Amino acid sequence: MDYRTESSETLRNKCAACFRQFNRLEHLVEHMRTSYHSVHEPVCGICKKHCRSFESLREHLIGPLPKQECKNIFNNRGCRFCLAILDSPNARRLHQERCQMVSSATTGLNARLANLGVRDSLTIDITHTRDPQVVAIACKMVGGGSDGSLDLCGRVCIIDEYENIIFHAYVKPPIPVTSYRYETTGIRPEHLRDAIPLKQVQRKIQDFLCNGEPMWKIRPRGSRARILVGHGLDHDLDRLQVEYPAIMTRDTAKYPPLMKTSKLSNSLKYLTQAYLGYDIQIGIQDPYDDCVATMRLYMRMKSHAHKREDYPLASDPQNRNNYASWRQTELERMSPEEMLAISRSDYYCWCLDR
Repeated sequence: MDYRTESSETLRNKCAACFRQFNRLEHLVEHMRTSYHSVHEPVCGICKKHCRSFESLREHLIGPLPKQECKNIFNNRGCRFCLAILDSPNARRLHQERCQMVSSATTGLNARLANLGVRDSLTIDITHTRDPQVVAIACKMVGGGSDGSLDLCGRVCIIDEYENIIFHAYVKPPIPVTSYRYETTGIRPEHLRDAIPLKQVQRKIQDFLCNGEPMWKIRPRGSRARILVGHGLDHDLDRLQVEYPAIMTRDTAKYPPLMKTSKLSNSLKYLTQAYLGYDIQIGIQDPYDDCVATMRLYMRMKSHAHKREDYPLASDPQNRNNYASWRQTELERMSPEEMLAISRSDYYCWCLDR
Protein backbone atom coordinates (compact mmCIF):
# COMPACT_ATOMS: atom_id res chain seq x y z
CA MET A 1 0.00 0.00 0.00
CA ASP A 2 1.49 3.35 -0.99
CA TYR A 3 1.50 6.45 1.25
CA ARG A 4 -1.59 8.04 -0.32
CA THR A 5 -3.70 4.89 0.10
CA GLU A 6 -2.52 4.52 3.71
CA SER A 7 -3.39 8.16 4.50
CA SER A 8 -6.84 7.73 2.97
CA GLU A 9 -7.42 4.55 5.00
CA THR A 10 -6.30 6.26 8.21
CA LEU A 11 -8.64 9.19 7.51
CA ARG A 12 -11.52 6.75 7.06
CA ASN A 13 -10.64 5.27 10.46
CA LYS A 14 -10.71 8.67 12.19
CA CYS A 15 -13.36 9.24 14.86
CA ALA A 16 -15.74 12.00 13.73
CA ALA A 17 -16.16 13.17 17.33
CA CYS A 18 -12.79 13.20 19.14
CA PHE A 19 -10.60 12.88 15.98
CA ARG A 20 -8.63 9.88 17.26
CA GLN A 21 -7.17 7.84 14.39
CA PHE A 22 -7.04 4.06 14.22
CA ASN A 23 -5.07 1.74 11.99
CA ARG A 24 -7.95 -0.69 11.55
CA LEU A 25 -11.66 -0.05 11.06
CA GLU A 26 -12.67 -2.59 13.71
CA HIS A 27 -10.66 -0.57 16.25
CA LEU A 28 -12.69 2.53 15.39
CA VAL A 29 -15.93 0.55 15.83
CA GLU A 30 -14.76 -0.66 19.24
CA HIS A 31 -13.85 2.92 20.19
CA MET A 32 -17.34 4.14 19.25
CA ARG A 33 -18.88 1.23 21.17
CA THR A 34 -17.23 2.34 24.43
CA SER A 35 -16.89 6.13 24.08
CA TYR A 36 -20.60 7.08 24.01
CA HIS A 37 -20.00 10.16 21.86
CA SER A 38 -23.10 12.25 21.26
CA VAL A 39 -24.39 15.75 20.48
CA HIS A 40 -24.54 16.37 24.24
CA GLU A 41 -20.77 16.44 24.74
CA PRO A 42 -18.97 19.81 25.05
CA VAL A 43 -17.70 20.71 21.57
CA CYS A 44 -14.90 23.06 20.51
CA GLY A 45 -16.46 25.98 18.67
CA ILE A 46 -13.47 26.16 16.33
CA CYS A 47 -12.45 22.66 15.21
CA LYS A 48 -15.68 20.93 16.39
CA LYS A 49 -13.82 18.33 18.46
CA HIS A 50 -16.00 16.57 21.05
CA CYS A 51 -14.66 16.56 24.62
CA ARG A 52 -15.85 14.45 27.53
CA SER A 53 -16.11 17.43 29.90
CA PHE A 54 -15.74 21.20 29.93
CA GLU A 55 -12.49 20.68 31.82
CA SER A 56 -11.22 18.62 28.88
CA LEU A 57 -12.42 21.33 26.46
CA ARG A 58 -10.62 23.97 28.52
CA GLU A 59 -7.39 21.96 28.29
CA HIS A 60 -7.87 21.63 24.53
CA LEU A 61 -8.20 25.42 24.23
CA ILE A 62 -5.84 26.87 26.84
CA GLY A 63 -4.22 23.95 28.67
CA PRO A 64 -0.52 23.05 28.89
CA LEU A 65 -0.64 21.39 25.44
CA PRO A 66 -3.49 23.09 23.56
CA LYS A 67 -4.25 22.88 19.87
CA GLN A 68 -2.38 26.01 18.80
CA GLU A 69 -4.83 27.17 16.13
CA CYS A 70 -7.77 26.84 18.54
CA LYS A 71 -5.82 28.57 21.31
CA ASN A 72 -5.03 31.59 19.13
CA ILE A 73 -8.66 32.08 18.11
CA PHE A 74 -9.94 31.44 21.65
CA ASN A 75 -7.59 34.02 23.14
CA ASN A 76 -9.04 36.55 20.72
CA ARG A 77 -12.74 35.63 20.65
CA GLY A 78 -13.43 33.02 23.36
CA CYS A 79 -15.41 33.43 26.59
CA ARG A 80 -13.34 32.19 29.52
CA PHE A 81 -16.46 31.15 31.48
CA CYS A 82 -18.73 29.23 29.08
CA LEU A 83 -15.92 28.59 26.51
CA ALA A 84 -18.09 29.80 23.61
CA ILE A 85 -16.49 31.36 20.53
CA LEU A 86 -17.88 34.78 19.57
CA ASP A 87 -17.81 36.59 16.21
CA SER A 88 -15.39 39.35 17.26
CA PRO A 89 -13.33 40.57 20.23
CA ASN A 90 -15.97 43.22 20.93
CA ALA A 91 -18.76 40.61 20.89
CA ARG A 92 -16.64 38.51 23.26
CA ARG A 93 -16.28 41.44 25.67
CA LEU A 94 -20.04 42.11 25.75
CA HIS A 95 -20.87 38.42 26.07
CA GLN A 96 -18.36 37.85 28.87
CA GLU A 97 -19.80 40.73 30.89
CA ARG A 98 -23.18 38.97 30.81
CA CYS A 99 -21.71 35.52 31.30
CA GLN A 100 -19.86 36.44 34.50
CA MET A 101 -22.29 36.21 37.40
CA VAL A 102 -22.39 38.52 40.42
CA SER A 103 -21.79 36.99 43.83
CA SER A 104 -24.98 36.00 45.65
CA ALA A 105 -23.49 37.58 48.78
CA THR A 106 -24.79 40.90 47.44
CA THR A 107 -27.69 39.87 45.15
CA GLY A 108 -29.26 37.65 47.80
CA LEU A 109 -29.05 40.06 50.71
CA ASN A 110 -32.61 41.37 50.40
CA ALA A 111 -33.99 37.86 49.95
CA ARG A 112 -32.18 36.66 53.07
CA LEU A 113 -33.29 39.62 55.16
CA ALA A 114 -36.87 39.05 54.06
CA ASN A 115 -36.67 35.37 55.01
CA LEU A 116 -34.90 35.55 58.35
CA GLY A 117 -38.09 34.44 60.06
CA VAL A 118 -38.18 31.19 58.08
CA ARG A 119 -35.08 29.85 59.82
CA ASP A 120 -36.89 28.87 62.98
CA SER A 121 -40.16 27.85 61.36
CA LEU A 122 -41.38 24.76 59.58
CA THR A 123 -43.03 26.94 56.93
CA ILE A 124 -42.24 26.15 53.29
CA ASP A 125 -42.66 29.59 51.73
CA ILE A 126 -43.70 29.65 48.06
CA THR A 127 -45.88 32.77 48.27
CA HIS A 128 -43.33 34.89 46.38
CA THR A 129 -43.12 32.57 43.35
CA ARG A 130 -45.17 30.18 41.25
CA ASP A 131 -45.17 26.60 42.47
CA PRO A 132 -41.52 25.76 41.71
CA GLN A 133 -40.66 22.67 39.68
CA VAL A 134 -36.90 23.02 40.21
CA VAL A 135 -35.34 23.71 43.61
CA ALA A 136 -31.77 23.68 44.98
CA ILE A 137 -30.72 22.49 48.42
CA ALA A 138 -27.55 22.93 50.49
CA CYS A 139 -26.60 22.01 54.05
CA LYS A 140 -23.92 23.06 56.48
CA MET A 141 -22.60 20.32 58.71
CA VAL A 142 -21.56 20.38 62.34
CA GLY A 143 -19.56 17.53 63.90
CA GLY A 144 -20.59 14.62 66.10
CA GLY A 145 -18.82 11.67 67.61
CA SER A 146 -15.87 11.63 70.00
CA ASP A 147 -13.56 13.48 67.58
CA GLY A 148 -16.19 15.66 65.89
CA SER A 149 -15.64 14.04 62.47
CA LEU A 150 -19.18 12.71 62.02
CA ASP A 151 -21.17 15.06 59.76
CA LEU A 152 -24.50 16.21 61.21
CA CYS A 153 -26.80 18.65 59.43
CA GLY A 154 -26.91 21.90 61.40
CA ARG A 155 -28.42 24.21 58.82
CA VAL A 156 -30.36 23.72 55.57
CA CYS A 157 -31.51 26.04 52.80
CA ILE A 158 -33.80 25.50 49.80
CA ILE A 159 -34.29 28.03 46.97
CA ASP A 160 -36.27 28.13 43.73
CA GLU A 161 -34.85 28.71 40.25
CA TYR A 162 -35.20 32.49 40.71
CA GLU A 163 -32.98 32.33 43.82
CA ASN A 164 -35.86 33.07 46.22
CA ILE A 165 -35.54 31.36 49.60
CA ILE A 166 -38.22 28.73 50.16
CA PHE A 167 -36.90 27.23 53.40
CA HIS A 168 -33.93 28.20 55.59
CA ALA A 169 -33.58 26.76 59.07
CA TYR A 170 -31.22 25.61 61.78
CA VAL A 171 -31.55 21.87 62.41
CA LYS A 172 -31.19 20.10 65.76
CA PRO A 173 -29.22 16.87 65.20
CA PRO A 174 -30.45 13.64 66.83
CA ILE A 175 -27.16 13.14 68.71
CA PRO A 176 -24.95 15.56 70.67
CA VAL A 177 -22.78 18.01 68.71
CA THR A 178 -19.10 17.85 69.66
CA SER A 179 -17.76 20.34 67.08
CA TYR A 180 -19.70 23.32 65.78
CA ARG A 181 -17.02 24.09 63.14
CA TYR A 182 -17.77 27.77 63.70
CA GLU A 183 -14.96 28.99 61.42
CA THR A 184 -16.84 27.73 58.37
CA THR A 185 -20.45 27.19 59.51
CA GLY A 186 -20.96 30.23 61.75
CA ILE A 187 -23.12 27.99 63.93
CA ARG A 188 -23.05 28.44 67.73
CA PRO A 189 -24.65 26.29 70.47
CA GLU A 190 -27.47 28.82 70.97
CA HIS A 191 -28.49 28.45 67.30
CA LEU A 192 -29.25 24.75 67.77
CA ARG A 193 -30.63 24.87 71.32
CA ASP A 194 -34.20 25.57 70.16
CA ALA A 195 -33.74 24.53 66.52
CA ILE A 196 -36.19 22.29 64.63
CA PRO A 197 -35.54 18.58 65.26
CA LEU A 198 -34.10 16.69 62.30
CA LYS A 199 -37.11 14.34 62.07
CA GLN A 200 -39.52 17.24 61.53
CA VAL A 201 -37.24 18.87 58.94
CA GLN A 202 -36.86 15.55 57.14
CA ARG A 203 -40.62 15.02 56.93
CA LYS A 204 -41.27 18.58 55.74
CA ILE A 205 -38.59 18.48 53.01
CA GLN A 206 -39.66 15.00 51.88
CA ASP A 207 -43.28 16.10 51.48
CA PHE A 208 -42.27 19.32 49.71
CA LEU A 209 -40.07 17.52 47.16
CA CYS A 210 -42.64 14.80 46.38
CA ASN A 211 -45.33 17.49 46.07
CA GLY A 212 -48.18 15.07 46.76
CA GLU A 213 -46.80 12.34 44.46
CA PRO A 214 -46.31 8.89 46.06
CA MET A 215 -42.63 7.90 45.90
CA TRP A 216 -43.37 4.81 43.82
CA LYS A 217 -45.26 6.86 41.20
CA ILE A 218 -42.53 9.45 40.59
CA ARG A 219 -41.41 9.48 36.94
CA PRO A 220 -38.93 11.71 35.07
CA ARG A 221 -41.75 13.20 32.98
CA GLY A 222 -45.35 14.04 33.81
CA SER A 223 -44.80 13.90 37.57
CA ARG A 224 -45.69 16.55 40.17
CA ALA A 225 -42.45 15.83 42.05
CA ARG A 226 -39.80 18.54 41.90
CA ILE A 227 -36.34 18.39 40.33
CA LEU A 228 -33.73 18.72 43.10
CA VAL A 229 -30.40 20.44 42.36
CA GLY A 230 -27.35 20.33 44.63
CA HIS A 231 -23.65 19.51 45.01
CA GLY A 232 -22.91 16.21 46.69
CA LEU A 233 -26.63 15.47 46.99
CA ASP A 234 -26.17 11.89 48.16
CA HIS A 235 -24.35 13.13 51.26
CA ASP A 236 -26.79 15.98 52.02
CA LEU A 237 -29.87 13.78 51.61
CA ASP A 238 -28.29 11.06 53.73
CA ARG A 239 -27.58 13.52 56.56
CA LEU A 240 -31.16 14.83 56.30
CA GLN A 241 -32.45 11.22 56.22
CA VAL A 242 -34.42 12.11 53.08
CA GLU A 243 -35.04 9.51 50.37
CA TYR A 244 -35.54 10.81 46.83
CA PRO A 245 -35.35 9.10 43.42
CA ALA A 246 -32.10 9.61 41.52
CA ILE A 247 -34.08 10.35 38.33
CA MET A 248 -35.25 13.60 39.95
CA THR A 249 -31.83 14.81 41.20
CA ARG A 250 -29.30 16.99 39.35
CA ASP A 251 -25.93 16.81 41.11
CA THR A 252 -23.20 19.22 39.96
CA ALA A 253 -20.61 16.95 41.65
CA LYS A 254 -21.57 13.96 39.47
CA TYR A 255 -22.59 15.56 36.16
CA PRO A 256 -20.00 14.31 33.60
CA PRO A 257 -19.55 17.64 31.71
CA LEU A 258 -18.64 19.35 35.02
CA MET A 259 -16.22 16.69 36.25
CA LYS A 260 -12.43 16.56 35.97
CA THR A 261 -10.73 14.81 33.06
CA SER A 262 -9.86 12.09 35.60
CA LYS A 263 -13.64 11.60 36.10
CA LEU A 264 -13.40 12.83 39.70
CA SER A 265 -15.67 15.55 41.07
CA ASN A 266 -14.72 19.21 41.08
CA SER A 267 -15.42 21.24 44.20
CA LEU A 268 -18.34 23.66 44.12
CA LYS A 269 -15.90 26.43 44.96
CA TYR A 270 -13.87 25.67 41.81
CA LEU A 271 -16.91 25.27 39.54
CA THR A 272 -18.31 28.61 40.69
CA GLN A 273 -15.03 30.42 40.12
CA ALA A 274 -14.31 28.78 36.75
CA TYR A 275 -17.78 28.80 35.15
CA LEU A 276 -19.65 31.60 36.94
CA GLY A 277 -16.76 33.98 37.57
CA TYR A 278 -17.00 34.71 41.30
CA ASP A 279 -15.82 33.23 44.62
CA ILE A 280 -17.79 31.43 47.32
CA GLN A 281 -17.03 29.59 50.58
CA ILE A 282 -14.69 32.24 51.92
CA GLY A 283 -14.70 32.42 55.71
CA ILE A 284 -18.07 31.65 57.30
CA GLN A 285 -20.24 29.94 54.68
CA ASP A 286 -23.96 30.45 54.10
CA PRO A 287 -25.86 27.51 52.55
CA TYR A 288 -27.83 30.08 50.53
CA ASP A 289 -24.68 30.91 48.55
CA ASP A 290 -24.13 27.21 47.77
CA CYS A 291 -27.77 26.87 46.67
CA VAL A 292 -27.43 29.83 44.32
CA ALA A 293 -24.16 28.53 42.82
CA THR A 294 -25.58 25.06 42.12
CA MET A 295 -28.79 26.50 40.67
CA ARG A 296 -26.82 28.83 38.37
CA LEU A 297 -24.60 25.97 37.19
CA TYR A 298 -27.70 23.85 36.54
CA MET A 299 -29.45 26.63 34.61
CA ARG A 300 -26.33 27.22 32.50
CA MET A 301 -26.00 23.52 31.64
CA LYS A 302 -29.73 23.30 30.97
CA SER A 303 -29.58 26.25 28.53
CA HIS A 304 -27.35 24.44 26.03
CA ALA A 305 -29.21 24.02 22.75
CA HIS A 306 -28.48 20.43 21.71
CA LYS A 307 -30.47 18.37 19.23
CA ARG A 308 -33.61 17.32 21.08
CA GLU A 309 -34.20 14.14 19.11
CA ASP A 310 -31.09 12.56 20.65
CA TYR A 311 -32.87 11.84 23.93
CA PRO A 312 -32.55 8.04 24.41
CA LEU A 313 -29.47 6.98 26.36
CA ALA A 314 -27.11 4.23 25.25
CA SER A 315 -28.64 1.98 27.92
CA ASP A 316 -32.23 2.42 26.69
CA PRO A 317 -33.70 -0.64 24.90
CA GLN A 318 -34.03 1.07 21.51
CA ASN A 319 -30.31 1.92 21.52
CA ARG A 320 -28.83 -1.02 23.38
CA ASN A 321 -28.07 -2.83 20.12
CA ASN A 322 -26.71 0.15 18.14
CA TYR A 323 -23.17 -1.19 18.58
CA ALA A 324 -23.97 -4.85 19.28
CA SER A 325 -21.29 -7.32 18.18
CA TRP A 326 -23.70 -9.00 15.75
CA ARG A 327 -23.81 -5.68 13.81
CA GLN A 328 -20.02 -5.57 13.35
CA THR A 329 -20.06 -6.07 9.58
CA GLU A 330 -22.78 -3.47 9.10
CA LEU A 331 -20.93 -0.99 11.34
CA GLU A 332 -17.69 -1.42 9.41
CA ARG A 333 -19.48 -0.33 6.23
CA MET A 334 -20.49 2.96 7.84
CA SER A 335 -18.56 6.21 7.57
CA PRO A 336 -17.28 7.81 10.83
CA GLU A 337 -20.06 10.42 10.54
CA GLU A 338 -22.72 7.70 10.26
CA MET A 339 -21.29 5.93 13.30
CA LEU A 340 -21.48 9.16 15.28
CA ALA A 341 -25.11 9.69 14.19
CA ILE A 342 -26.23 6.44 15.87
CA SER A 343 -24.03 6.87 18.96
CA ARG A 344 -25.80 7.84 22.19
CA SER A 345 -24.78 9.45 25.45
CA ASP A 346 -24.33 7.36 28.60
CA TYR A 347 -25.63 10.16 30.83
CA TYR A 348 -28.79 12.27 30.94
CA CYS A 349 -28.09 15.74 29.56
CA TRP A 350 -29.72 18.54 31.55
CA CYS A 351 -30.68 20.35 28.33
CA LEU A 352 -33.48 17.79 28.10
CA ASP A 353 -35.13 19.31 31.18
CA ARG A 354 -36.21 22.19 28.95
